[in-house]
Amino acid sequence: MIKTTILRSKKPRLKNPILIEGLPGVGHVGKLVAEHMVDELGAKKIMEIYSPHLPPQVIVLEDGTTRLVRNELYAYKSKKGKNDILILVGDHQSTTNEGHYELTGVFLDIAEEFKVERIYALGGYGVGQLVETETVLGAANNIKLVKELKGYGVEFRPNEPGGGIVGASGLLLGLGELRGIDAACLMGVTSGYLVDPKSAQAVLKVLCKILEIEVDMAALEERASEMEKIVAKLREMEQGQMPASTDEDLRYIG
Repeated sequence: MIKTTILRSKKPRLKNPILIEGLPGVGHVGKLVAEHMVDELGAKKIMEIYSPHLPPQVIVLEDGTTRLVRNELYAYKSKKGKNDILILVGDHQSTTNEGHYELTGVFLDIAEEFKVERIYALGGYGVGQLVETETVLGAANNIKLVKELKGYGVEFRPNEPGGGIVGASGLLLGLGELRGIDAACLMGVTSGYLVDPKSAQAVLKVLCKILEIEVDMAALEERASEMEKIVAKLREMEQGQMPASTDEDLRYIG
């Protein structure tokens, strides 16, 4: 394979679709939300995206067989909401800078094909320490969208994230703007070193309000409860062994 390849199933007819991106990143926040939406909404897979910019590996399945790593696109026809939904999930993001631009270009080509006018990229904002509150930070490629999202409780902080937003979540905003597509990134505040279903819940709650849909969160709540037990143990270790402050800034975005 020397170029990105797309395998398609039958193209669905969608009504004013919105694209949700939830590829792996900090705390797997975006990935958890997107995959949970696929499962709970019963979204149908319509594309598989393979690329030499993804890691050179296969996934070993439960029955011992393997498949090549990939990104996938799912479609959901909303029964009540005013927008149908496209959901982008995957095993990995690109391992190269060039690949990030190429794959994001592919994602935007697909968005234009379905006449998508808005994109929500999902991710985590790692702060390098255990987090108590459920906070969702935002960034958008136009001020009108910033004002709209503030109405849903999304926080916008001056010059944050300080290091910017890297990977597909950032490029969908930047390259999307060049194509005239409204795009925003919703980031759940998370420690950055744990898979964080609690932060994913916070992002999903905001997203459900925006999209005017209902998604059962029981599975995420169960995972969050299990993770809370692990966090409690880590907190005990942190209080007993870690210094009160550190000069190292562990914040990052993905």
